[in-house]
Parts: sequence; C-alpha cells; structure tokens
Amino acid sequence: MAIKNFFRMLFSSKAKKADDGRDQWPSRASFILAAMGGCVGLGNILRYPSQVYNNFGLQWFIPYFIAFFMLGIPGLTLEISIGQAFRGGPAIAYDHMHKRLKGVGFSLVYNGYMVVVYYVPILAWVMAYFRHSFKSPLPWEGNSQDFYMDSVIRNGERTAGEISGGSVQSYTSYASTGMVGETVGWCAFTWFLVWLCIWRGIGQTGRVVYFTMGFPIIMVLVLVGRGVSLPNATRGIRYAWATWRSDVLADGQIWQDACGQIFFSIGLGMGYFTNYASYNNKFQNAVQDALIICCSNSLIEILCGLAVFGVIGYLGTDVFDPVADAAAGNRLGSFDIAFLTLPEGTAQMPAAQFWSAIFFLTLMILGVSSAFALLDTFISLICDSNFGRHWNRSIVVTAAVVVSFLISLVFCTEFGYYLLDGFDTWLNNFSLVWTVMCEFLGATMVYRYKDVIAAVGLPSFALWTACYLLSLILGVAIGHSVHPGAGAGVAFGIFFVGLAAAALLAKSPRYTHTYTPHFFARNALLQKLYYLLFYQGHALSTDLNATVATGSNWRIPSIWGPLLRYISVPILAIILSFAYPSFSAARHDPLQIVGFAVAHLVMLFVAVGFVLPRFWDPFVPVEIRGREPGEVGGGEGRVVEEGVGVQGKF
Repeated sequence: MAIKNFFRMLFSSKAKKADDGRDQWPSRASFILAAMGGCVGLGNILRYPSQVYNNFGLQWFIPYFIAFFMLGIPGLTLEISIGQAFRGGPAIAYDHMHKRLKGVGFSLVYNGYMVVVYYVPILAWVMAYFRHSFKSPLPWEGNSQDFYMDSVIRNGERTAGEISGGSVQSYTSYASTGMVGETVGWCAFTWFLVWLCIWRGIGQTGRVVYFTMGFPIIMVLVLVGRGVSLPNATRGIRYAWATWRSDVLADGQIWQDACGQIFFSIGLGMGYFTNYASYNNKFQNAVQDALIICCSNSLIEILCGLAVFGVIGYLGTDVFDPVADAAAGNRLGSFDIAFLTLPEGTAQMPAAQFWSAIFFLTLMILGVSSAFALLDTFISLICDSNFGRHWNRSIVVTAAVVVSFLISLVFCTEFGYYLLDGFDTWLNNFSLVWTVMCEFLGATMVYRYKDVIAAVGLPSFALWTACYLLSLILGVAIGHSVHPGAGAGVAFGIFFVGLAAAALLAKSPRYTHTYTPHFFARNALLQKLYYLLFYQGHALSTDLNATVATGSNWRIPSIWGPLLRYISVPILAIILSFAYPSFSAARHDPLQIVGFAVAHLVMLFVAVGFVLPRFWDPFVPVEIRGREPGEVGGGEGRVVEEGVGVQGKF
C-alpha cells in the first residue's frame, strides 16, 4: 500500500496554478532541484576532471573562478530572471524583451532539443555498461578500449579523408550503416524514462526531481569517499590540488578551457532555465536562486573531480602522466573518463561489480534529469504557442518523445558515434556560444534601444553600435590572422574612437534627475555617455528588479549590464572565433560538416527573427505578443521622452 501511494503521489500530481493561470512549481526547492538536474550531468563527472588533468592542476582554478563570476552567474541571472518576470519560455520571454529577439528565444529551444536527441544515445551506452556490471569478472578488465569500441559503440571502420595544399583531396568514408541493436533498445528505454518524468507537467516533475537529484548527490558522495580512500589516491589528487605551474597561465588554452567548462557545465544557451523559471512564483528571489544553482553546480563537479583523481592515482603513473601526455599532444577526453578510465579503475577494485553498477547508475540518473529538462523546454514551446496552447499536454509529450526517439536512431547506427561527435563538437563550440552571445547583446543593445535614440539621436546610436560590433569582429579577426596584441589594439582603438565620435555627434539629452543616475546627471557629456554605454543594461535590470527583487529579495546589481556587454560578450566572441580554425582541420569529414551546418542554423534563426519578427509570431499567443516589459513582468516599463532615464543609482 505504501508503494502504491508513493507512485500515486509521484505520477498523478497536478500542478498548482499561479495568479495568472500559469502552472507553478510545488515548491521553491522543486525549481532549484529541477534546474540543478538540468545543469548537473555528465559534464560535471566527466568533462571537469579531464579539463583539470589537461591543464596540470591547481592554477586551473584561477581562470575557472574568473569565468564563474564573469560568465556563469551573470548569464544564469539573465536566463532565470527573464523567465520568471516575463512569465514564459524563451520565445515568449525574448519577445517581451523585444519583438525582434524571438529568434534568439527559438534558438535556445533548438539548442536544447538538438543536444537531447544525441544525449540520450550516450545514456544508452551507459546502460550497456550497467548491464555488463553484473558479470564477474567485468568484461572490460584489461581491455577497456576494445570493449568500448567493439562491444558497446560497435561502429565500423572508416577511411579517413585527406587535406593537402589547403584543399580537400578526399573525404572520409564510412563503410557500415546498419543499426546497433542494443543501443536502440536502451535508447528506447531511456526515452520512456524521460516520458515518465514529464508527461503530467511540472507538478509531477517537481516531485520526480527529489529522486533524480537526491539519489545522485548521495551516490556522488559515496563515490568520492571510495575514490579518495583507494591506495595511492593522494598521488592523483595532487594533480588537481598540489601541483602548481604558473607558466600554464600564459597559454590561452587554459583560459579557453575554463570558460568553456563554466559555460557548458552550467548549461547556458539551452533554454531550460528560462522555461523552468517561468513556472516560479512571480516574485521569487531569482538572483539568489541563480547563485545557489551556480555554486551547487561547481561544488558538485569539484567533488566529482576528487573521486576521478583518486582513481587516476590508484591506476598509477604508468597509465596517467599529464606532463608526458601534453608533450605527446594527448588530451584526456570526457568519454575517456566515462568509458575507459573509471571502468578500468572499478574493475581493479574489491567488489568491482558493486562499484561499477553504482557508478553507471549514477551517470544514468543524472543524464535522465538533464534529458527531461532539455525536452521539457521544447514541450513548453509547443504548449505555450498560439497554435498549441489548447492541446493536451500528455499527447504533446508522447508525440514529442516518439519523434525524438526516431530522430535519435541515427546516432544508434554503426556510424552514429562519429556523427554524435560532429553534433557535440559544433553545437558546443559554436551554436551555444553564438546563442548566449546574442542573448547578452539583445539584453544590452536591443532592449529599449528607442529610448537611447530618443535621448541622443539615431546617428549617434547607430555609429556607436556599429563601432562596438566592428571592434569585436575586427579585433578577433586580426588577433587570429596577425597577432593577439594587434587584435586587442585594433579592438580598443575602434571602441574608444567610436565612442568619442558618437558622443560628439549626440544631442544633449533632456532628462529628469529623479530617473537618471545621479553621477551621470552632472553634465551633458556624462549623460550622453550613460545613454550610449550603460542605459539599456541598467534599464533591464531595473525593470526586472521591479518583479524579482521585491521585499527582501536580492537585487540584480547595476554592474550586471556593463558586465554582460563589455566583459562577457568579448569573452564569448573570442571563444566563438576558435570554431572556424578547428573546423578547417576537420572539413574533410562529411559527418563533421553535417554537425557544423546544423550548429549554424542558429545564425539563420536569429537573423530571420531580427529582420522578419513576424516569422516567429506563432510561438507567442496573440494576446501577449509584443507587450512592453512592464506589462508582463511587473516592472515600471517606463518609456523615455527625449531621454528620460530609469530610476536608480548606477
């Protein structure tokens, strides 16, 4: 009877309603656990230790925590706050930020959906290992590489293409095209689990996450305890915590890796934070939630690193030597840790079957919690749309799961591993970075841009905007083609010359001192600089604070807008610029080309939304389409008249 009542509570729960009729999480803890389930996944257990290993340990934490504060927290604050204040998923939230940003919102959903269709087949591989974990001895003991490729992946041989003289001489060919039966079966099983977790809506999901996050956290602590207690574990832990090489900080690779880890492990650019936040209490403490989620995500991956490095120390220097690997050009990858390193480590432990089963079960549950967060964002896009809002959610979820399973079958083929690598590489290295950069630019360059034009005039605004974008583009391009120092010099030169010219061209704003930050109200030049440099980000934070910072809630600080525009965006532009040189070396592989093309669709989505905003209108209900921020989020929604600013101190 107790088990029956448990399942009745779990799978028959309906969501409570907010005052505006939108479904609402059962509790604040449900939202935080669901959001953590989305961001805490395979990247925390697998990708993070590989990055620390490849970058020689302790000095890693300097760029890591800089990226944490410059990218992670500001970006997550944006995605959670707009979802909560504007009461909708990414398409609706960005429509309310500005009608020309709907393409950015759609790109967020697209990213999450494309990730989940190849993420589930990875979980199918995890389940294959879980099945074999009950055999004695473990079948991969002593031959983990062969077991992984021949018994799990089962991909056929490929004939590598060739690039010579700067042009492609031949393309990579794949001889095998059949399906891998076990991968298909586990893929279907995983999609069923995803369906089971979300088919009734967030009322059900809000209860499921107590297990999908609670159990893995307990298991992570157990694995950490086991990892650090292994013989010679301290030898591996010293790689991460007691090895210092300051010369590594002069290499751009460690900075790129650290930014990428924060960016990808938190999960920015996939839409589920905005979607989940739209089901919050309208006046919930969004800034505090963002900080809790960011800190929890980093804490969990650092703990996971202890477990992995304990196993690395246990396996010994004959297997792992970061200095020798770096000299040979070898980098430890996420899949290496998941399917080679840790399985081999568990195989050599006492009670190997138990530890192997625990490890792969933990990976599976963490992966499922990320998968249903990603798919739920796509479901919400359909159910919140003008054409789908009256459809039965259960039917939409079922149809989406079936279609998604059919799409994911292409990754269950005898060439699926290589196709998955193409998708994963370019969605992570290009699509996500591009989308988040557009999010930040939309928040600080498009939001309330008419207010700036009213204050300083169209010629001044247009000149400054063009120079800002040109400084990013030319700075990065010259940095790659000539020298990073030359690129930085050109970027800063265009930036300051453009700003000076725009300020000279600007008309003097007419303002009311009550609404204008006091420091910038001192003279006409400071007023011009305020509207050109800071107004839009400051206006967005003020409008959002009117909803998310009520009462004793934490406020979005005034520095947030300038941080997004002048720190985060340049960082993302630099990271994005590495995608094209990387693709140049892989352009002989048709599957890499497919992944590269799929990733670049986000550029089309953003461009179409900006030029033809009505194209994405079907995804926003008619009665709330194009509303001002204040109407939706509860903010003051002030529109300036000849440069009247936003209230608050800068």
